[in-house]
Amino acid sequence: MATDYYELLGVSRDASAEEMKRAYRQLARQLHPDANPDDPEAEAKFKEVSHAYSVLSDDEQRARYDRYGPEGLQGGAGGDPFSNVGDIFDAFFGGGSPFGGGGRQRGPSGPPRGADQEVIADVSFVDAVFGAETEVSFRSAVTCEVCDGSGSAHGATPNRCHTCDGQGQVRQVRQSILGQMVTSGTCPTCAGAGEVITDPCGTCRGEGRRLEDQRFEVRVPAGVDTGSTLRLTGRGAAGPRGGPPGDLYVHVRVAPHDRFVRDGDDLHDELHISITQAALGVKFDYQTLDGDEEIGVPPGTQPGEVFRVRGKGVPRLQGRQRGDLLITVVVDVPTKLKGEQESLLRQLATERGEAVAEPGEGGLLSKIRSAFS
Repeated sequence: MATDYYELLGVSRDASAEEMKRAYRQLARQLHPDANPDDPEAEAKFKEVSHAYSVLSDDEQRARYDRYGPEGLQGGAGGDPFSNVGDIFDAFFGGGSPFGGGGRQRGPSGPPRGADQEVIADVSFVDAVFGAETEVSFRSAVTCEVCDGSGSAHGATPNRCHTCDGQGQVRQVRQSILGQMVTSGTCPTCAGAGEVITDPCGTCRGEGRRLEDQRFEVRVPAGVDTGSTLRLTGRGAAGPRGGPPGDLYVHVRVAPHDRFVRDGDDLHDELHISITQAALGVKFDYQTLDGDEEIGVPPGTQPGEVFRVRGKGVPRLQGRQRGDLLITVVVDVPTKLKGEQESLLRQLATERGEAVAEPGEGGLLSKIRSAFS
């Protein structure tokens, strides 16, 4: 004779869902293998009780069982009838044994973590190259000082959440064509904290946090560039009811320089010299980001020639080396010459055998070109 599921649970055939739930919880605690080590009979009984409850706790299966008996369940989910015993037990005891011996232990998930936040830090070109302290400001959730983040007024102790039994998660067992399916999620009553506040703090209304303008000094490392992101752990929004804070992500935006242009770790600049300096050479002090540097332009330097000053570029992030400074020569040709200056240049052209425009022709040609342009 087949075992009667109602007798296994010790309830009547018209027992309510709550009555069966209480009966199963009591039997499961008594028969669980952790409470009866090395007792195969208790383990077998535990599986039978769990399977009986898995059937009777499902309205559709219970109706089929009441009408056809255990044979009426054969057309449902196949396979081992005890394959989901652990899931049924987990649904009541939070994924672990109530005896501390084994199983998958799951404690309360605790108050949720605060949100991550983002802010933009505007940094000067020089500060980005050498690193500096900069201030960022934003509005964020901070821990309530009145209740110290607990959310409870006057130091009141929160109550254990009855919806999830203090686990912070709720699990549901349902029958599908593939068998029993167990789903879990954050408890809607306590938001995962496992506790319910009955006397909320008047300042934060039980949230354990409040909005406030925040200001932080951020250390910008040498070598950052626009698009670099700094992560400040624990500087984001405070979590509700004492939950851990999120992180703060600082996005760097570097202002342009009036002279230097950055290309990776290298800096680029233009050096304007006259035609006589290009032809005869020159030495002078050139102002880099580090200070004055003597630059020697050799005689005969051509327009577009590039001088490289090593180690005067941008420091490499997380490294000790620096990029280079590349200086491109631009030869400025005078647009207007005084009488003596023009005379000297004509003498130079004659010495070098170079054909040049006669006096006045240059201006006439310019006027003709302007008329047709």
